[in-house]
Amino acid sequence: MRASVPSLRRNVSGAARFAGCVAALAALSTAPVWAAEPRVPFVPTPQEVVERMLEIAKVGPHDYLIDLGSGDGRIVVTAARKYGTRGFGVDLNPERIRESNENARRAGVADKVAFYQRDLFETSLVEATVITMYLLPQVNIELRPKLLELRPGTRLVSHDFDMGDWKPDTYVTMDAKDKYGGAGGFSEIYFWMVPARVAGVWRWELPVAGKPLAYELTLEQKYQVITGSASVGGRAVRLQDARLRGDEVRFAFTVELNGSPVKHEFTGKFAGDAATGSVQLSGARLQGQHDWSAQRTAPASSGGEDQRRFAHSPRTTVH
Repeated sequence: MRASVPSLRRNVSGAARFAGCVAALAALSTAPVWAAEPRVPFVPTPQEVVERMLEIAKVGPHDYLIDLGSGDGRIVVTAARKYGTRGFGVDLNPERIRESNENARRAGVADKVAFYQRDLFETSLVEATVITMYLLPQVNIELRPKLLELRPGTRLVSHDFDMGDWKPDTYVTMDAKDKYGGAGGFSEIYFWMVPARVAGVWRWELPVAGKPLAYELTLEQKYQVITGSASVGGRAVRLQDARLRGDEVRFAFTVELNGSPVKHEFTGKFAGDAATGSVQLSGARLQGQHDWSAQRTAPASSGGEDQRRFAHSPRTTVH
């Protein structure tokens, strides 16, 4: 749960009924609210939205969840009570921290969770496998570079607000009858998985017709979207169906080998400057499955890293 400005993308009836509430909260996004100031309005995420966020993130007992702007603690407490998930929440308001700890005690999960009065920008996120948020759009953007530095595969779930040009892996809309104090409204849920940094040039060899054949893969990346080309024995082809999900990759291409086209279908994982996996070869003369192991031999160009740059802006948030 988070205190935040309601999304402007609402159904017409909801917008009409709550125009006054929306206008009052929206005013917060245009005036500076310094991170050290805890006295700002608190708007909780409806419980039904909490449940859906946790489902989309596939939260489980082996996860560690961090809620940024945790309010009364309901996301962290629900995850611990329902899934056995450990974690913590941070909020600027000491009243919310006391309330959260009491809610955890009542739910019987005080041994699994904790709550801290802390600036979310100063909070270490490295333990997280799942991060939940209900923040203003500009705060999401300011957090984005820090989130992209997290371990590939870390899951991020945001209520109502996106990450700018970092498009979500999953987007869900739902009616939330308990939104705005029980008056009801429309909620959006955004889900991302932190992608591995894979842009650059990768090289390896495969045994083809009993001889080693050199392969080179050039990848370009913007967040989780990858494109590029492959060169096989000096023949260049564009990648097909290239997909990156955390540190897992799949891509395909077809290239002529020994006088006939051979389709290559790769699956694998990245770990720093190394990649391993398997490839299925399908052709009239060549067929079979092989392991592949590649090394990155050239780094990404600066153009592929534009999502990593972080232009500081005054910290404004509600919680």
